[in-house]
Amino acid sequence: MIHAIGIIPARYASTRLPGKPLVDLGGKSMIQRVVEQAKRAQLRRVVVATDDARILEHVHSFSGEAVLTSPDHPSGTDRVFDAYQQLGVSADCIINIQGDEPFIHPAQIDALVALFDVEKAPQLATLVKPVLSEEELFSPHLPKVVLDAAGHALYFSRHPLPYQRQTEPAQWLAHHRYLRHIGLYAYRPDVLAAITKLPPSSLEQAESLEQLRWLENGYRILTAETELETIGIDTPEDVERAKRHLIHLQSQG
Repeated sequence: MIHAIGIIPARYASTRLPGKPLVDLGGKSMIQRVVEQAKRAQLRRVVVATDDARILEHVHSFSGEAVLTSPDHPSGTDRVFDAYQQLGVSADCIINIQGDEPFIHPAQIDALVALFDVEKAPQLATLVKPVLSEEELFSPHLPKVVLDAAGHALYFSRHPLPYQRQTEPAQWLAHHRYLRHIGLYAYRPDVLAAITKLPPSSLEQAESLEQLRWLENGYRILTAETELETIGIDTPEDVERAKRHLIHLQSQG
């Protein structure tokens, strides 16, 4: 078994949902549910990386592990690297698990870990999922990705890619297998250290997608495909949707 560490960046401040990691979902906070799901995966250690003492203390209250990071990090990637440095351990790969995905599947984490269980590990890895509806395809909140023949990402965009010049948009799904990005990342430790030193890139700023900075600087992102759905939480409406999903899961036993 390779040495994989899961790090969950969790900020208190959120424009649309302040205190998001501490939101109650069926008697447990969102961050506790993320930690519990991550602990079911093939990870040697699961650590919350937060900028706020309230989140730190809360994680400790349910016997989770957490470290306090700088409040000035511009991205979750920087926060993950800060936490990794504080741990003072070595690892074969580091998994960046989103702190607002309380229903993340352990199998999705394991799919990324498996990509690093080879002699020549990838630089970076992430998940992709088939697009199943026009709503998904045309939503700017669900980035799409195009891959090369070996499964490496060529480009990410909030716009559907590829653009089908000879086909009406309503028929695009019938003529091409589109993929969307699931924001779970895995890094080789040396690559994580290097990408945190890169300045923002023009493509990243245009699309507001951090991973484009890595591609623009020549890094390769290998992908694993998942059929499993996730539910990210960004707004109060998302919280209510997550509560309904939790009730549905509990009713299934």
